[in-house]
Amino acid sequence: MQKISSLILRLFGWKVILSCEEPPKSIVCVAPHTSNWDFIVGKLSYWAVNRQSSFLIKKSWFVFPLNYIFNSMGGIPIDRKKASSVTDQMASEFNKREKFHLAITPEGTRSFTKRWKMGFYNIALKANIPIELAYIDYKKKEMGVKEVFIPTGDEKADMKHIKSYYKDVEGRFPKNFNKDF
Repeated sequence: MQKISSLILRLFGWKVILSCEEPPKSIVCVAPHTSNWDFIVGKLSYWAVNRQSSFLIKKSWFVFPLNYIFNSMGGIPIDRKKASSVTDQMASEFNKREKFHLAITPEGTRSFTKRWKMGFYNIALKANIPIELAYIDYKKKEMGVKEVFIPTGDEKADMKHIKSYYKDVEGRFPKNFNKDF
């Protein structure tokens, strides 16, 4: 899969930039998220550099035969009707594994939003793991991770730092990414 993914990215002019070591466990904060293509570019990029990352998906999508596809790609079904929170479910999942990476798009939608959802941050705090700041820049045609951030618990300061990381990144549909942090 690594060679095929690298070839596809090269054919379309994309490059992958990794400027930091991958920790054993992390939340991979992926932004901006303005298109369904983000998932494809992100997955191809990770496969091209031989990295694995799981992602959350509604449990209702885990039906035959899609469940086999999503499982093989790292999909984790989330039951939002369950009594426990997604944050608790994922923190528990991190505690069970020696190596685990979970990609989350903090906007929670491909549409313009005024506020990011804080699940990625809260999972990282609860599981005591770092956040890899991953970006997909359509203007530069690059996907990358240039920083691993350790959350301090000072949500306001941490979010200011995290969001400033994305200030020069352009999504596929720039008008859908809120840069007014």
